[in-house]
Amino acid sequence: MKGDANVRGAVIFPSLLIVVLLLLAFLSNAPVGDAIWLNLPTSGTKCVSEEIQSNVVVLADYVVVSEDHGHIPTISVKVTSPYGNNLHHKENVTHGQFAFTTQEAGNYLACFWSDGHAHGGGDVSVNIDWKTGIAAKDWESVARKEKIEGVELELRKLEGAVEAIHENLLYLKSREAEMRTVSETTNSRVAWFSIMSLGICIAASGLQVWYLKRFFQKKKLI
Repeated sequence: MKGDANVRGAVIFPSLLIVVLLLLAFLSNAPVGDAIWLNLPTSGTKCVSEEIQSNVVVLADYVVVSEDHGHIPTISVKVTSPYGNNLHHKENVTHGQFAFTTQEAGNYLACFWSDGHAHGGGDVSVNIDWKTGIAAKDWESVARKEKIEGVELELRKLEGAVEAIHENLLYLKSREAEMRTVSETTNSRVAWFSIMSLGICIAASGLQVWYLKRFFQKKKLI
């Protein structure tokens, strides 16, 4: 029996090690942010948005890309929160960065528009490197501060990714509960409205019958 336990332990340990290594490989090869390309017209605005929960770090870099290196057009940038608060606003720039920690959950909006100085009047290309949550964390600073490296650092990244996924699931669960409450309230209101409409129709039909009956009685037709 003791020999069987040792064999099972020897089999389980390599399996766990393989799972951890696969997770680390997936994490190291996973994308750490979203690169977005925007083609801005000479007039008009283009925006990107993302629904983010509260207490999440957001980091983004943007740069104007031009084939004519002698003339790089300028753009204006404005980032707003779900409640309309201004988080970042720059004008006449060719590149920049914004970083903030979300204070409320909702849709965060980043809008870009050309200042109208594009060479030849064509579209302006903008590259945006948008990172949120675990992807925006400076792991090099964490490694220097805590003096960790190699597999231990990768395990910390994996732990952070798991925590981020857990928090996101809790956020989705709360949103689902809110949507269910709204749906139940709406269904209740629709049901009461239907009952009220049916009652009004029945009352109107009864009044019509009563009025027609009295009318025919006065005319001595019935």
